[in-house]
Amino acid sequence: MNGPLSIAVIAVALVLAVWYLIRTALDRAPTNADLWSMLGLGALVAVLVVVAVVGLFIGDRPAEWTTFVGYLITTVAFAPVAVYLARLEPTRWGTLILGVAALVLPVLVLRLQQIAEVTGG
Repeated sequence: MNGPLSIAVIAVALVLAVWYLIRTALDRAPTNADLWSMLGLGALVAVLVVVAVVGLFIGDRPAEWTTFVGYLITTVAFAPVAVYLARLEPTRWGTLILGVAALVLPVLVLRLQQIAEVTGG
């Protein structure tokens, strides 16, 4: 896993999470800018996942590579699904969906890093 790219994903996700949770507390529905910013985070996550997949083929494989692939699929799908659900709920709860998704993404990235550190022999 790419260290600086992972840190960038985590930092952006946490900043967005704070923004979405503040907007939820102020009873604001998600705007197009909110949805596009989450999709931007999703694009950043997609780059991280592509780097991780390339690492599976040219680097050491994690001992639990099936679990690693499962986390990759979940991680790359998380932001687009959150945007879809937030569009279905055009109230403050849609903004909360974005906030919770932005809080979960750093956890997924950290878990990917943990799994990637344990390489098979």
